[in-house]
Amino acid sequence: MYMVQAMIDISDEANQILNIVKAKHNLRDKSKAIEKVILEYGTEVLEPELKPEFIEKMKKRQLERAVKVDNFKKHFGIS
Repeated sequence: MYMVQAMIDISDEANQILNIVKAKHNLRDKSKAIEKVILEYGTEVLEPELKPEFIEKMKKRQLERAVKVDNFKKHFGIS
């Protein structure tokens, strides 16, 4: 895997949080702590349609038989 290097400026508070994450998860360095925080946060903020699980779910749904609906609003209880 190719690793990207970046120089960043962070606040003292962010630095303390990285140190805590690093120690809590027994990580080698702050780069690994940054990666862990970003990956965990990323799974929370990614929209469902971008998640691999959602894509797989939709691929399976494509194979399902379609249902004919004569009155969309009535069928889904929309006024």
